[in-house]
Amino acid sequence: MRILVVSDTHGDFSSLSRAVAAQPKAEVIIHCGDGYEQYLFLKETQADKTVIGVRGNCDWTAKLPNTETVQVAGKTIFITHGHLYNAKFTFMNMIYTARDEKADILLFGHTHQAVTEYYDGLYLMNPGSCHGYGASYGFIDITDKGDIVTQIVKLDKR
Repeated sequence: MRILVVSDTHGDFSSLSRAVAAQPKAEVIIHCGDGYEQYLFLKETQADKTVIGVRGNCDWTAKLPNTETVQVAGKTIFITHGHLYNAKFTFMNMIYTARDEKADILLFGHTHQAVTEYYDGLYLMNPGSCHGYGASYGFIDITDKGDIVTQIVKLDKR
């Protein structure tokens, strides 16, 4: 199972569309906030995929939750934008909440800095900002054996 993870699209439909086109095998797309219009675009154009989103600090009118905990391919994923957990200063607040949710994977955005780490049994991913020069996204593969593989991808410069 492949999961496409994007965040902080900030109106950049072009970069988002290129990320989606680059990952046709993705069955799930997760938007970690700051791109409500792009989330709605995904819901409309990717009807064959499961699309999940959370509210970011710039999504003022979004009718989305601040956090979401979902089950995908037998794994628990905790999703947040990160601003309510001070993600620019520490990951620990999000890690504690993800642990409370019994998560295997923590997904967040907000910092615009791509990162993927494994921290004491928890996979962390911030796909970076899928917007403008240096745009990036992430994907997660959950294998048939239940292994988790994460990857950050930089979009080519156009």
